[in-house]
Amino acid sequence: MTSSKTDKLKGTADKAAGKVKEAAGKASGNRELEAKGKTQQVKGEAKKGKGKLKEALDPHHR
Repeated sequence: MTSSKTDKLKGTADKAAGKVKEAAGKASGNRELEAKGKTQQVKGEAKKGKGKLKEALDPHHR
């Protein structure tokens, strides 16, 4: 698997895990867990962006 695909997959997984944490934090009233979930979602989106950028810059892609 290419580095760009790995970054995109890890980003998607982080984003999904962050959504679960955020929802659990909201449901339980745990604001810290909710905030950690939101932060993880942002990190996941950044990883996905990194993967997309690598893909765009790769001359062998396509």
